[in-house]
Amino acid sequence: MGAFEYTALNSGGRKNRGTLEADSAKAARQQLRAKGLIPLEVTAASESAASGGASILSGSPGLSVKALALLTRQIATLLRAGIPLEETLGAIANQSRNQKVRRIVLAVRAKVMEGHSFAQALAGFPRAFPKLYRATVEAGEHSGHLDDVLERLADYTENQQVFRQKVQLALIYPLVLVVICVLVVTGLMVYVVPDVIEVFTGTGQQLPLATRILVSISDFISAWGWLIPPAIIALVVGWTLLLRRPGFRYHFHHRLLDMPAVGWLVRGGQSARYVGTLAILTGSSVPLVQAMGIASGVMSNDFLKERLQIAQKFVREGGSLRRALEDVEYFPPMMTYMVASGESSGTLDQMLVRAAENQERDLQGAVTAFVSLFEPIMLLVMAGIVLFIVMAIMMPIMNMNQLVV
Repeated sequence: MGAFEYTALNSGGRKNRGTLEADSAKAARQQLRAKGLIPLEVTAASESAASGGASILSGSPGLSVKALALLTRQIATLLRAGIPLEETLGAIANQSRNQKVRRIVLAVRAKVMEGHSFAQALAGFPRAFPKLYRATVEAGEHSGHLDDVLERLADYTENQQVFRQKVQLALIYPLVLVVICVLVVTGLMVYVVPDVIEVFTGTGQQLPLATRILVSISDFISAWGWLIPPAIIALVVGWTLLLRRPGFRYHFHHRLLDMPAVGWLVRGGQSARYVGTLAILTGSSVPLVQAMGIASGVMSNDFLKERLQIAQKFVREGGSLRRALEDVEYFPPMMTYMVASGESSGTLDQMLVRAAENQERDLQGAVTAFVSLFEPIMLLVMAGIVLFIVMAIMMPIMNMNQLVV
């Protein structure tokens, strides 16, 4: 029995959309007619999910981290309660209020009922279920501990969601502050400063340097300020297009790692992602070499990704993981020490978990500190700009007073 998404007219002539299960599209239409609905369109849920919610670039629908975390926790909970996978997916689809989640879950359930494995069914939606997710599920199916593996995935995705929410909430006030600062300064430059400065220029006296700079900025904003938003948009689009070129992106990612403050944050984030992925995969009985390949595939930095592929080859040829990570040169020493301890004691999977927790904790602390500093820095910048404007206006007044005396 498969899942079908339909569009039908009710007795009042209104369009109804929904999803139902049937053996075929013909049977789905019969069910709709039995409910007093006139079917307009009936499409297999897998086809609908792959096209209706698809991204233009990717061709498949995606899920937010929050939705994925909730879905994973629900599946893990029901499986641990002894409910078969097909019934679990059906129950989640029936109670889900998110139509995108409902379509995807029903499409996955249809694949599972056709005889595909859970991981194979998830592979039809690569943006909704990343490579790490699918590989971990596949390992759980092979080991017979799918519920335990999904519990790990649920914890992982929920931790990601919690951290992301903390950063977003912390950034709300500083970003509002930036917007207000830009609007206030623009308003002063366009409407207030020209009228005030005009009084001094009419006297014919030599204006101070700060005042002349202020006048030049005000004239530029008044004349060409409308070009600033399109120019910013053009720069963003141009930079995005440049980053799509593999050669440019590779060199930029390399330089990014060596930048003083930003590079440290990038290295910390990439290290946390890599060791966290390794911890989940090795803990789910995925062989180390295969886990390294998957973990390098989820990295967003092309330069590090290439170095980690070389490290994977080194381990495949019999080298140690510690030595391979040291050769990459961009991982924290504490992480490599913990990996070395795990290899020597035979508890690599446990030490990878600890290393991942330690790296995540360090990264969260660094990001929290950065966000906390952003607010006072913006206040100082605003104060400096306002002080400059006030001083540029007051200096001609003071000069006039001196001339009168």
